Amino acid sequence: MITILAAILVFGVLITVHELGHFITAKATGMRVDEFAIGFGPLLYQTKSAETTYSLRLIPLGGYNKIAGMEPGAEAVVNGFSTKSIPARMLVILAGSLMNFLLPIVLFFGIFAISGIDVPVNEPVLGTVVPKQAASDAGLMPDDKILAVNGQQVSDWNDLVVKLKAAGTNEVTLHVDRAGSLRDYKMKAVYNEEVQRPLIGVSPKFMKQRVGFLEAGKMSVNYTDRIIISMVNGLQKIITGKAPAEVAGPIGVAQMAGDMASQGLLALLSFIAFLSLNLAIINLLPIPALDGGHFVVLLVEAVRGKPLAPRYMEAIQMVGIAIILALTIFSTVKDITR
Repeated sequence: MITILAAILVFGVLITVHELGHFITAKATGMRVDEFAIGFGPLLYQTKSAETTYSLRLIPLGGYNKIAGMEPGAEAVVNGFSTKSIPARMLVILAGSLMNFLLPIVLFFGIFAISGIDVPVNEPVLGTVVPKQAASDAGLMPDDKILAVNGQQVSDWNDLVVKLKAAGTNEVTLHVDRAGSLRDYKMKAVYNEEVQRPLIGVSPKFMKQRVGFLEAGKMSVNYTDRIIISMVNGLQKIITGKAPAEVAGPIGVAQMAGDMASQGLLALLSFIAFLSLNLAIINLLPIPALDGGHFVVLLVEAVRGKPLAPRYMEAIQMVGIAIILALTIFSTVKDITR
């Protein structure tokens, strides 16, 4: 039940925010929006205000804005999508992803302002021991205090890092204090290509530090920026074949949402923020039927001075839908087999 509710919350928030971006900018540029819908499938609730019908549907895995005159081959109508300037149409197309970029900033700001930030404690005490890494295989556990490396006394965490780095991939002996019991552990660090240095798979302990609203705002922007850069670099490696394509479909995302919800509200909000950035970046890819694909079509129209013929637009849409369907099936199969 927790997984189901968490999945509904995650998909609901992401879809609502994304479609709200399209909706607000469409209205702001004078476009007629016939329907604003969250979810698809059987209708749960519907109401109408002025020219727009607002719908809530059963399956929370999608949503849409039915903007007048936006369908390929649709006739030009008053205040329709095709009657507006190219910059206005580009704004509407990009607004969904822009909202998905803004959502994490808001969420991280709330998290930092309410709960503070995690600051590493500069003591040679293990906070996390990564499973199936050198330290874990040797028998080290969280809260172990490292007293010495190869007989050399360790004063703090930074000193521990320096001594382990100096040892490279050679075998090291760590003298450890575990709740008053002293013992030696032998291990060899493994060179990590991503960070380009040997690692044994440990991290320090962290403590919470309160921050002011101004600092929380600045940190939320910087943190979001770092995540975007990391995601783009990861996507580039996948496209170039330098990293495996680890993808998750609706089932995988729902399972992860349930796991995060079991860890608490803040963990779930962080997950929504990460997923929102992922959705924004993926949506900007120049794939037909995605926002990035629509944007490319508008660029072509701007260069040509006239829109593509309806038959070409319909063909592009069909190709995009086929690609998205294939990716969805692939990721769902991966979820099930995983």
